Amino acid sequence: MPTTDDIGQGRAESMRDLLEEAAQRALSYLGHLPQRPVAAACDAPELMRMLGEGDLPFEGRAPAEVLALLDEVGRQGTVASAGPRYFGFVTGGSLPIALAANWLAGAWDQNAFSEMSSPMGAAVERVALSRVLGVLDLPRISQGAFVTGATMANFTALAAARRRVLLAHDHDVDKDGLTNAPPITVAVGESAHATVLKAIGLLGLGRASVVKVAADAQGRMCPDALSRLKGPAIVCAQAGNVNTGAIDPIRRICAQVPAEDVWVHVDGAFGLWVRALRSVDALDIEPSRKAEASRIAEQGVGLEDADSWATDAHKWLNVPYDCGIALVRDAEALRGAMSMQADYLPQATRCEPFEHTPEASRRMRALEVLAVLDTLGARGLCALIERNCHQARRFAESLSAAGFEVLNEVALNQVLVSFGDDATTLKVIRALQEEGTCWCGGTRWQNRDAMRISLSSWATTDDDVDRSLEAMLRVARDIVG
Repeated sequence: MPTTDDIGQGRAESMRDLLEEAAQRALSYLGHLPQRPVAAACDAPELMRMLGEGDLPFEGRAPAEVLALLDEVGRQGTVASAGPRYFGFVTGGSLPIALAANWLAGAWDQNAFSEMSSPMGAAVERVALSRVLGVLDLPRISQGAFVTGATMANFTALAAARRRVLLAHDHDVDKDGLTNAPPITVAVGESAHATVLKAIGLLGLGRASVVKVAADAQGRMCPDALSRLKGPAIVCAQAGNVNTGAIDPIRRICAQVPAEDVWVHVDGAFGLWVRALRSVDALDIEPSRKAEASRIAEQGVGLEDADSWATDAHKWLNVPYDCGIALVRDAEALRGAMSMQADYLPQATRCEPFEHTPEASRRMRALEVLAVLDTLGARGLCALIERNCHQARRFAESLSAAGFEVLNEVALNQVLVSFGDDATTLKVIRALQEEGTCWCGGTRWQNRDAMRISLSSWATTDDDVDRSLEAMLRVARDIVG
């Protein structure tokens, strides 16, 4: 008869076998990414059938059998966004160290809620936030939060903004709610991202009541109209237009609204990382590329003048989904908006994670961020950003030279291209996705349909750019004639 020690040993061996098999399957998947078509082979209804939709069976299945099914179906149903030729939705891949840290965090299974629930979780988060503020050269007095993505990062920062601009009018919104509160004017650029409007709606500030500020041809907010803005007010600026990559003139925006009851927030889901290009002089690249990178870096000057910032780590920092970062200059405003109290909670003696985030229970996202930053260093991160920006210019120059119209100034990592009229452009996008060499999505810009090319993966090489350009030009010429 087996003893309890025997049973425990058997469970350990079973877990080891299962995890080793999962690792082998994951490595096999990653190893085939450069060769496989980028688009998924099956649509969601077919995948549901393969997974066995319907009620939960009464009897379970062996873990290895479940794992094999998930792997088999997953290979057919996943987009190769972790690979080198996915240029849709500003999606980064996962750096090897980021994925390794993700696996380690999963094994630790920590609730990064507080120092009591996980000393390691609290320590990692504090160090990672310090690293992020340092590499972005933002005010070191700022506090922050690791959340699911830029949507929640915007929400978190704007909650702090709502608190402070109303406190300036003697109203504590987190205690008394919005009833009887002075109305807050929220101003955004005409090309503000939809997730900012979603966050504004979640905060009860009203999507329909937002003031739209005129933007230039590249989507940059024109700040002159803000001089008439009266508080309490929040201005939502943008670093990295999702179509053009353009960055709002943040310094001029902040200069227009210096009042205590006006807050400037920056939605910098990917564009905030332009601040990492400050280290470009240390890169071993040709002088022309270094000069171009310096000009790109100039767009980030003045971002430090804002009151808060939101960004994604699962974009240009190339950590696994999901990870967003909210950064707020006024730490007390963030804590006042996000903290909670209960008899069972620890009495905070330091900056506890749960005092600065919307979530209570949460995974240790910060571990992946810390692992990537410490692996790359400031120079490695700068090189990654510069390389993707240079690759974007290569796409634009080659497509333009082939006679196709690039619709934006390539200010960062985004390229918009038209292949003629709207119908033709849409045909090219669909055909390119079906061809499988690379994947680009469509968008609507200045009343025209365009193909959008987004460069944000560490894995994209110059050879991947060449292969993708060859496919784009071949597909386009087949359709255009």
